[in-house]
Amino acid sequence: MHIAWLGKKTPFCGNVTYGREITNALLDRGHQVSFLHFAQEEAGKVNESDCAEVSLPFLYKSQVYTIPSFTASKVLTESLRQLKPDLVHASLTLSPLDFLLPEICAELNLPLIATFHTPFAGKGAKFKSGTQLLAYQLYAPFLVNYDRTIVFSQVQKEVLARLGVPAANVAVIPNGVDVQRYSPGASAIKAEFNAERLFVYQGRLAAEKNVEALLRAWKQAEMKPDSKLLIVGDGPLTSSLKPFYGAEYGIIWLGFVADEKRRIEILRGADVFILPSLVEGLSLSLLEAMACGLACLATDVGADGEVLEDVGVLLNTRRVSSELRTLLPLFQDHPELAPLLGKKARQRVLERYTLNYNITCLEQLYTQVLQQRRVGVGI
Repeated sequence: MHIAWLGKKTPFCGNVTYGREITNALLDRGHQVSFLHFAQEEAGKVNESDCAEVSLPFLYKSQVYTIPSFTASKVLTESLRQLKPDLVHASLTLSPLDFLLPEICAELNLPLIATFHTPFAGKGAKFKSGTQLLAYQLYAPFLVNYDRTIVFSQVQKEVLARLGVPAANVAVIPNGVDVQRYSPGASAIKAEFNAERLFVYQGRLAAEKNVEALLRAWKQAEMKPDSKLLIVGDGPLTSSLKPFYGAEYGIIWLGFVADEKRRIEILRGADVFILPSLVEGLSLSLLEAMACGLACLATDVGADGEVLEDVGVLLNTRRVSSELRTLLPLFQDHPELAPLLGKKARQRVLERYTLNYNITCLEQLYTQVLQQRRVGVGI
């Protein structure tokens, strides 16, 4: 099967990781993949390799959204006409091009599948954030014209259904992680940072990630000198937070770590992973930490609460700092807690969130859509 994948390769974010993991796994299973993404290279040029790449022109690109150039839709159309894939899978990038895709694929008679990443607060929050609600309302009328839309949880499916997207056209396929690469193992990271107990946050440093609530709780908890908090990631809030939460409090800023082996080494050597987000989809960073056997503390947002239920600690978004002020010293002073929760966390990933299972579900969805197209059933 030949899949034209439309997604992101830069800058680093969950969407980038999702696209890399899925397309590499599809290649490993013998499929042909063409990766179309916004890049500075010569627009429309197809680089022939195991995974052919097509560069689409853009005016602006960030971790959150992309503004394509005026010629991007024409370049995309001609590239798809040249590639002749069996189907198009768009890992939606919060770009105006997302809304033109159904028309382009209809012109070329290509089945179109979307993965809708937009985060949300959770089943109890009822989309209190105007930005979240706007994104779902904005996309819903266009997702009706996709053959299938992939979301990460049943809650997201229900929300889209209420906004008019037929339930039969929405598939729930949770994120998955490679449990061979992301697994418990030896690490010298504690010795490197002279730590007895090691806590980790990994992700973007942006307002919706609520990292300051974690930093404030850590500072107020007055953790012991041999307890360290690693901040792995970068973003718009780095410069405003870093000066106030430094090494004098046991907080170590590592910035963005591009080397996957280094990120795995950090996770393997840590005790506790903390994700204080206000909104999420289904965090790949959380799944990676769970697969490496870390005790995980995360807010009950997006699908993360479902993932961690009974195998981790769920935080209330309204009380993140106060709850962490209690929990951080607890995990520091009772080292037996982390391995117990870490073992449960890895088992949960093995049961429900492996990359292998994700790809199998994806292959079945592709086959179903193609069969429906052949017999004239469905959209």
